[in-house]
Amino acid sequence: MMLDADLYSVQEVRTFLAKAKEAQAKLESFSQEQVDAIVAAMSKAGEEAAERLAAMAVEETGFGNVPDKRMKNLFAAQRVYEAIKDRKTVGIIRKDEENKVWEVAQPVGIVAGIVPSTNPTSTVIFKSMIALKARNAIIFSPHPSAAKCTLEAARLMAEAAVRAGAPEGLIHCITKPTLQATNELIKHKLTDVILATGGTAMVKAAYSSGKPAFGVGPGNVPVYIHHTADVAAAAKHIVQSKTFDYGTICASEQALVVDESIKRQVIAALQREGAYFLNEQEKGRVAAVIMINGSLNAKVVGRSPQAIAELAGISIPTGTRVLIGEETQVGKAFPLSVEKLSPILGFYTVQDWKEGAKRCRELLDLGGLGHTLGIHAQDEAVITAFGLAQPASRIAVNTGTTFGGIGATTGIQPSLTLGCGSFGNNITSDNIGPQHLLNVKRVAFGIREMPPSQPVAATAATEAAALEAVSSLNVGLSRDEIKDIIKSVLAEMTAKA
Repeated sequence: MMLDADLYSVQEVRTFLAKAKEAQAKLESFSQEQVDAIVAAMSKAGEEAAERLAAMAVEETGFGNVPDKRMKNLFAAQRVYEAIKDRKTVGIIRKDEENKVWEVAQPVGIVAGIVPSTNPTSTVIFKSMIALKARNAIIFSPHPSAAKCTLEAARLMAEAAVRAGAPEGLIHCITKPTLQATNELIKHKLTDVILATGGTAMVKAAYSSGKPAFGVGPGNVPVYIHHTADVAAAAKHIVQSKTFDYGTICASEQALVVDESIKRQVIAALQREGAYFLNEQEKGRVAAVIMINGSLNAKVVGRSPQAIAELAGISIPTGTRVLIGEETQVGKAFPLSVEKLSPILGFYTVQDWKEGAKRCRELLDLGGLGHTLGIHAQDEAVITAFGLAQPASRIAVNTGTTFGGIGATTGIQPSLTLGCGSFGNNITSDNIGPQHLLNVKRVAFGIREMPPSQPVAATAATEAAALEAVSSLNVGLSRDEIKDIIKSVLAEMTAKA
């Protein structure tokens, strides 16, 4: 009997979960050395397939470009691996000899991995490695528009793991993704935790599933350029970051907020890096194609400036790398102020850092709370003020926010899942790693004795309160008689204690 796509995909999820449960139970008995060998093999497989997977992703989704997609795959396979390879995730992972507390790692079990269409193959490499590093199994739910490349990346990771000695059945990917299949995966009793990277609706669904979930909020990233900034370096970093994979990483810059005293210098520096500033008519046409019915137009996401210009019906110079439009307002009625996930930037002018901070906060409030903010400045007091006050989990200083946020050019943990904390209704503000996919148990030795409780002597206040309470009952006794009775009772209670 032929099943329809929904029924088939739901049954596939159930089958995968049963196999993953069995395989994960076997993996749980592996030593740290065995686990590390498996993850090393997966890293190598991801590195070797980086370009091929990149080409598949671009061909299937139409988002981004092959060289940058390849770099994203390599970031996951190499940089993330280097960051996690020496982390202890098996047995006793830490001993605090002074306080006599041992920390013991135990896997969470089965991870549901939600995969976005903008970064499909790199996400699979990344999530597969951190899941197995913590001795978990993982089942991927791909975006329908990236199903083939996501499936291939999962297959490569699974085969590499098995060749290195992992049990069969640790890594799976839904072959015919449907909404029903994803719901089954995130709500099933065998699923233990959810790693959700995707649109706002998908992240909300993960948090509403009744399962522990790590979700990622939107990243409407503002970048403030202070008058003390190295303008040439700032322009170089911003354009390199914003144009990487045509802006598909959620930590990429979305709007620039610039001190008026250096506005001309900043514009000139950006133009030297390949930025094209739209005139009012051109800005209107580009703004008109950014949003459709209040939502981001998929036809601009991850597209080149040339493709966006053609869609908008404007002509741009050869070699243009990013489109920039000046803006004065913030809100959904002003498309250059929203998260665009494409090589388009809004450009705001402010009088000083205080006005700049206010404008950045407005942009974050619009749709990027808790994610990432950038600042280019040499004045440490201003940097400190932004770091203390802005509701962003990552403040990238004098670097591109795309690379700074994911930990490529900063000391933040390398990751492709960036938590937004309570600012963005997320459970953590961390860059996610294998430590988030572990249960950590504490073996705690007694190091001090608990002192015994001491009897509380009757006080004048206690006697007065009791006297007042009993007197109000009108029991036919004088206050002195009642007082003598209370003293006698309290003395007897104290003696027995």
